[in-house]
Amino acid sequence: MERITSLQNPRVKQLVRMRDRRPRDEAGAFLIEGYRQIRRALEKSIKLSELYFSSDWFLGENEPALIEQARAAGAQVVELSKDAFSKVAYRERPDGLLAVAPQWHNTLESLEPILNGKAAPFLLVVEAIEKPGNLGTILRSADAAGIDAVIVCDPVTDIFNPNVVRSSTGVLFSVPVVIAESQPVRAWLRERGIRAVATTPSATGLHYDADLRGPLAIIMGSEQYGLSDFWLAESDARVRIPMAGQADSLNVAMATIITLFEAVRQRR
Repeated sequence: MERITSLQNPRVKQLVRMRDRRPRDEAGAFLIEGYRQIRRALEKSIKLSELYFSSDWFLGENEPALIEQARAAGAQVVELSKDAFSKVAYRERPDGLLAVAPQWHNTLESLEPILNGKAAPFLLVVEAIEKPGNLGTILRSADAAGIDAVIVCDPVTDIFNPNVVRSSTGVLFSVPVVIAESQPVRAWLRERGIRAVATTPSATGLHYDADLRGPLAIIMGSEQYGLSDFWLAESDARVRIPMAGQADSLNVAMATIITLFEAVRQRR
């Protein structure tokens, strides 16, 4: 098994470069850091091309078993010195595990097998989310709410950004995520009879007064600008979360959680 100690090693330099989108896209790959995230990737049969580890950073006793699981699944396993791993780690306090996996690209058509036979598809559409941490948290919320798929329209943030992967805690590997432009998504929803309910502070109706049962897509906008005029005009309904204090809006991840779980309540 290869062991790397030099901070100037080409592999180390490439892992550092892959924090940025262009090198990730050029390589067609992305980074998965952390025991829980890598375990979930393996559970969902995400093929890891490489696994890097440093036992100096391990936090528990289960890491060797995970390394062997990755090796058995076809990953090339490389040991790093403590300093070398510190160089490639994205986290301030790493846990000694970092994997490289190939990117994938789902399409609207790829959702057909998932939605076929479902009387009431439950989708989340997010538009131009800017902060990777918010997008990752939104994915976690979608998973917790039982969303069938997340559609990211007109993306600002790359779903393979290390902060998205980290804050999603591995949910990126279990919830189908599609990247698409808004107009084709709206047409696709309409063709399938899926209602688009837009969330906006300017709405008169409250989220808990709206009918969120049946085939449904909740539409959430960006942190800074909210939803575009396109989605506000093209939605079947607009709703807002009541605000009793001085603040006129919530963090988009928090607003998503509140709206999704009101839908969950109604749909039960």
